[in-house]
Amino acid sequence: MIGRPKLVLASGSPRRLALINQAGIEPEALRPADLDETPLRGELPRACANRLARAKADAALEMVRRDDELNGAYILSADTVVAVGRRILPKAELLDQAAQCLRLLSGRNHRVHSAVCLVTPNEAFRHRLVETRVRFKRLSDEDIEAYLASGEWRGKAGGYAVQGIAGSFVVKLVGSYTNVVGLPLYETTTLLAGEGYPIRFGWLNAVM
Repeated sequence: MIGRPKLVLASGSPRRLALINQAGIEPEALRPADLDETPLRGELPRACANRLARAKADAALEMVRRDDELNGAYILSADTVVAVGRRILPKAELLDQAAQCLRLLSGRNHRVHSAVCLVTPNEAFRHRLVETRVRFKRLSDEDIEAYLASGEWRGKAGGYAVQGIAGSFVVKLVGSYTNVVGLPLYETTTLLAGEGYPIRFGWLNAVM
């Protein structure tokens, strides 16, 4: 491990951690920010994702500056927004929210926007925005009721988790699948590599 730069993931999401681990990268620390993620009035989906990813990175940077062991680490943050047209769907916490999302997504196309923000050791900020188009099948009342009962929707943007049961709702997906899960791996690893982070360091010891 000597000589490898440190990486802080500015997220408490198990999905984002699992995805970055899937790429063979193990962050030294998690530094999630406690932010109000409510969209601003009239805010477009892409702008919302970019704003929140940057805010998470800023909050994590403040924490890292106060931690001698992490000072100078790379910081990676991300935010994912699900939208139908200009309408941003919530990260569903209530049953009624999730039900409303699923009825809106039923039989329609929607877009998933993920903004990725990387803070380099010299505190330069780098950004990527990734968009994936997704089409759901027409969901029956039975589909919706059973999915709500599963509880998978809790805390998920748009009220669903594509890596779970809701993967069976997807008729078509154009773009990055990992983006819909919560972290676009190609763009994230390319961003890290472009800023000098050794993304292949852990590959030799990866267990398949």
